[in-house]
Amino acid sequence: MRRFLNLQCISVLALLCFVPAMWPAASQAAPVGIGISITVAPPVLPVYSQPPCPEDGYIWTPGYWAWGPDGYYWVAGAWVAPPDPGLLWTPGYWGFNNGVYVWNVGYWGPTVGFYGGIDYGFGYPGVGFYGGRWTNGHFFYNTAVVHVNRTVIRNVYVDRNGIGRNNNHVSFNGRGGITARPTAQEQAAMRGRRVQPTSEQMSRQTTASRDHNALASVNHGRPNNATAARVNARPVNPQQQRNEQRTQQQQTRNQEHVQQQQQRNEQHSQQQEMKQQQQQKNTQRQEQQRQTHVERPTQSRPAQSKPETRQAQPQHNESHQQAKPEEHKEDNNH
Repeated sequence: MRRFLNLQCISVLALLCFVPAMWPAASQAAPVGIGISITVAPPVLPVYSQPPCPEDGYIWTPGYWAWGPDGYYWVAGAWVAPPDPGLLWTPGYWGFNNGVYVWNVGYWGPTVGFYGGIDYGFGYPGVGFYGGRWTNGHFFYNTAVVHVNRTVIRNVYVDRNGIGRNNNHVSFNGRGGITARPTAQEQAAMRGRRVQPTSEQMSRQTTASRDHNALASVNHGRPNNATAARVNARPVNPQQQRNEQRTQQQQTRNQEHVQQQQQRNEQHSQQQEMKQQQQQKNTQRQEQQRQTHVERPTQSRPAQSKPETRQAQPQHNESHQQAKPEEHKEDNNH
């Protein structure tokens, strides 16, 4: 079987050397370079869970099927430190045309290019990248599509536009697979700055090629170690990964519960403070009304009594003056 596959691969490569026009249209748009070409379709993408990002600044690189002497083998997805800040990863992909499957190598660049329309998940829905963005030299993670360790990563946001809907998990572009073509922006990324995979990424693929259990013929398209926490790390055991995710989810729920309780306490304190302020205002208003009610009678009484006193006083003087002449007359008579 191995000899047959090797001969098949060699014959196809020889054919491609003499007939370059047979490269698929999608493959011609490959940004960095063309890898191996064969006539056997790659398996569908396996369904797996993503481990949380272990360190700030790492970017998720999805897993993929690579080809070796014994057939397809799975290269686990992993968190990778980019070569330089500001760079994003464009995944590689298989393109099919004229009876051959051609591997298009992934690359790093300031923008994400064409990766065959393959929905790799976790921020790679087939077009563009929604797993995060660079801002002022720091990478911010979209927790709607990627998992992060909240204890060490604080630069997060939520954007649900990058949630893919790949139900068939097809892993190649072309007839029988995904028929997407590069957009104008993706074509511009081809002409921009491109950086080859890091040595750690290449080492990860080499390690996977030596893992017998990574062969599709052995795991039947369902690799046990579908992901690794980071490059050159030992692949994560699925059960251990699920337990860690449950723990992280519980921690996230606990943090959310604490935050909600703090918000409720703050709202309650604000309501109590507002009630106290309202009570103080009511008390002050009542005090002002009481003082106004007390002051009004004391100010009106003198205003009513004084005019009467002033009017009565002149009458008393007149009567007294009129009486005096009569007495004087009586004295004269005497």
